[in-house]
Amino acid sequence: QVQLVESGGGLVQPGGSLRLSCAASGTIFGWTVSWYRQAPGKQRDLVATITTTDSTTYADSVKGRFTISRDNAKGTAYLQMRDLKPADTAVYICNLHRHPDTYWGQGTQVTVSS
Repeated sequence: QVQLVESGGGLVQPGGSLRLSCAASGTIFGWTVSWYRQAPGKQRDLVATITTTDSTTYADSVKGRFTISRDNAKGTAYLQMRDLKPADTAVYICNLHRHPDTYWGQGTQVTVSS
């Protein structure tokens, strides 16, 4: 069983930046890590993924603004978010996946508002 704890969320003005962290209770080596987000009343959407070989993919809505990264030695993944927009407001949730297992964190709230 792996536990994931997200942190780094908060209230930020449009155009601002935040860095989210996802700390695992064990190693993340060998696991694909993804960030999802869920706004009130909406479905959970995939934001970014980093594979075991550090290949990254992003949702079109965040390309060029968000960067996902990982530090296997620290068991932590990150989501650097820049030029934040009100539409980015959501709970951001970390996911660890290695078939057939998947783990979810509880999420961290990001609110973009002036």
